[in-house]
Order: sequence, then C-alpha cells, then structure tokens
Amino acid sequence: MGNIIKVDNVSMKFNLSQEKVDSIKEYVIKFLKREIQYNEFWALKNISFNMQKGERLGILGLNGAGKSTLLKVIAGVFKPTEGKVERHGVLAPMLELGAGFDMQYTGAENIYLYGSVLGYSKAFIEERFDEIVAFSELKEFIDVPLKNYSSGMRARLGFSIATIVEPDILILDEVLSVGDAKFRKKSEKKVMDMFDKGVTVLFVSHSLEQVERLCNKAMILEHGKMLEYGDISKVAETYRKIIE
Repeated sequence: MGNIIKVDNVSMKFNLSQEKVDSIKEYVIKFLKREIQYNEFWALKNISFNMQKGERLGILGLNGAGKSTLLKVIAGVFKPTEGKVERHGVLAPMLELGAGFDMQYTGAENIYLYGSVLGYSKAFIEERFDEIVAFSELKEFIDVPLKNYSSGMRARLGFSIATIVEPDILILDEVLSVGDAKFRKKSEKKVMDMFDKGVTVLFVSHSLEQVERLCNKAMILEHGKMLEYGDISKVAETYRKIIE
C-alpha cells in the first residue's frame, strides 16, 4: 500500500520583519530608530511522516506550535522553505472556513464563488446547490449579503460547501467547533460518514477528547518540532502530561 501523503523533512521559515518601507529615506530613518528588525522565525523544523489511505491523524500542540502552518504546507497554501510534500488524490482543505468568501455578495453567490475556489465546476454546484443550502440550515438567509451573517453562519455555509465533495484527503483545522452544539454534532457526523468511505484525514483540534474520538494516529508539535508520532492512545498519554 503506497503512501497517500509523504512529508519529507519539511521546514518553514517566516520573516517577521513585516515592516513595509516605501522609500530609502524612510528606511534610513527606521533603521536609525532601530525599528527594522530582521528576525527569522522557523514555524516548522524538519518534519517527516507518511500517511496511508484511511489513516486519521490528529495534530496536537499548544498555540504557536505550528499546527495550522503544517496543514497549510500539506494543503499547498504555503511552499515549504525546505523539504517536500507529496500528495495523491483529491484534497478538500477546510482551513479557514469561508476564507474565499466575499462579504458584499449573498450566501447564494458565495456558494458559487467559494465552490470555484475549491475547484468545483458551475454545473456541479448547480446540481448540489439545494443540498448545500439544506445542510447549512440557511435557506431563509441565502439571498442576504454575507456581511449580515454571524461568524457562525458563515462557518456553517463554508462547511456545507467544502464537504459536498468526496475527497481522498480531508484537512480539518478546528472546523468541528463551528456553529452551535446541534450543528457541531451534525458536522461531526458528516465527517464520520466520510471516514467510513476511507478518506485520509489530518485534523487539528484544541480538544484532545475530540482527537481521541476521531483519529487513530496522532502527532505532538512543540515550537515547530515533532515531539512524538504514533498510535493515538500512546500519544494522547504523552500529551496529557504536557497539558496538565
């Protein structure tokens, strides 16, 4: 059985000198005032692991550990500074749900917009439109501009669009904590149904209990380095000691 995901010695460097300097004069002034700092920051350092089809990996770690960065590198949002990622199959990244939304447009228009960001054809969206709306429970708001939606409503719409396909790889970043308890239950069930079809999952959640329930493998990241990788029960035990 071949690997569906292969992460090979991946490191990701960010340059934190986000100072925008518009002119040489401004640069000199800022430099003299010591406002420009060139501090590099390695969000990930030498991460390697493989995943087989159907494995469900929970990524654990405290804030700033590099969890979301790792998902973005695997999803292809970021190109790693070092190392490489190989993926096989259709990938559905649910990173920042609704990051492709336009607030001026209505819910209905955004279904087409966000759908095209995710690579769906117009015909495919037309065919599944009613299903997306029904799942999101936003029928009476679908012709309202998104700027009038609550963040929970936007997340529900994003989740409903992103899960309409049957991907080979599913990347979930904190998305099962969107909406109210009833919607959370429903979205978790939807993801579980995808699991039954043998989808390979990478999952970031702040809830260890949720990771234990949904995943069979886990990894602990700390300051961009991998502390541990293996079966969920063993890794969960280690993580409990870290967070206690």
